[in-house]
Amino acid sequence: MLTLSEYHALIEQAPILIWRANTDALCDYFNDRWLTFRGRTMEQEYGNGWAEGIHPEDFDRCLKIFLDSFNKREVFEMEYRLMRHDGIYRWIFDRGVPYQKNNGGFAGYIGSCIDVTQRVEAQEALKFKLEEELRVLKGIIPICMHCKEIRDDKGSWNQLEKYISEHSEAQFSHGICDKCLIEHYPEEAD
Repeated sequence: MLTLSEYHALIEQAPILIWRANTDALCDYFNDRWLTFRGRTMEQEYGNGWAEGIHPEDFDRCLKIFLDSFNKREVFEMEYRLMRHDGIYRWIFDRGVPYQKNNGGFAGYIGSCIDVTQRVEAQEALKFKLEEELRVLKGIIPICMHCKEIRDDKGSWNQLEKYISEHSEAQFSHGICDKCLIEHYPEEAD
């Protein structure tokens, strides 16, 4: 069994950010890792002070998830951007669970957070790559191997020049290559 000082060291030095909210949904504890990550004091983070660090685009969604879960006494998980001590937003995976007093009554929430920025950025890079591949695939133009007409998105076949003119700003000037000159106009090829 852990002693009180061992338990305290475990909580303060765990490689995760830990928080606690009381029955009023106000945070009343953050471990040392949280405070170091944020670069703020317990007093600054206390209550709703910690929420000052949530990215403005994520704030309303996070607040809704937290309060809805709190009112239902349900476990929640969410990701949001939280400002680190250096002013840079990092993606955080936050999991909160309700906890009880010794008599079984609701005591609030305990939460743990980990920095998942690398995973989120890798997923974004993969998504961008996949979207780029889709753009390339959408750019494939069906062309007849004999007459060189192009099928449009309605299934109609069009002359190459007409299709390109309708889908770009390209203009054409016609000429004849040496091979076609010999094949189609042998008398002019000499």
